[in-house]
Amino acid sequence: MKYGREISSGGVLYRLTGDGYEVALIVVESGANALPKGLINKGESPEETATREVHEETGMWGEIEAPLGSINYYYYSKERDTRYFKNVTFFLLRYVSGSESDHDFEVEEVRWVPAEEAEGLLSYKGERDVMRRATEALKRKSPRTGESHSKGLGGG
Repeated sequence: MKYGREISSGGVLYRLTGDGYEVALIVVESGANALPKGLINKGESPEETATREVHEETGMWGEIEAPLGSINYYYYSKERDTRYFKNVTFFLLRYVSGSESDHDFEVEEVRWVPAEEAEGLLSYKGERDVMRRATEALKRKSPRTGESHSKGLGGG
């Protein structure tokens, strides 16, 4: 067996509705609920990757507001007979434009869900931790204006 390392970036895309904050979750082929993320391309910053991957996987554009820290995990690729160590840096993004109907082929469905329910819906522990940080950051924002009550939203 071979070993590899992957560096990725992703985001928690949110919008403010009349009922509060919602976040976009993706449903992948396996049926897992996940956050949009992907490999950082050569010459790309983690922020650029997060913005690009959120757009590709959800069909929507977001503007980065704050870092949400990183997660690490291992996974095995049967096709390549390789065990990968993966590091993913996440950012909080405010919805700007686009439609979930424009998501790419890697994604089965994009769903807007209430932010406070999203953590419990995510399939992976690391992403649940990221979602908890995102929810805490959103709670510090004014529900009317979306502006932060503190100077920074935190993150890791």
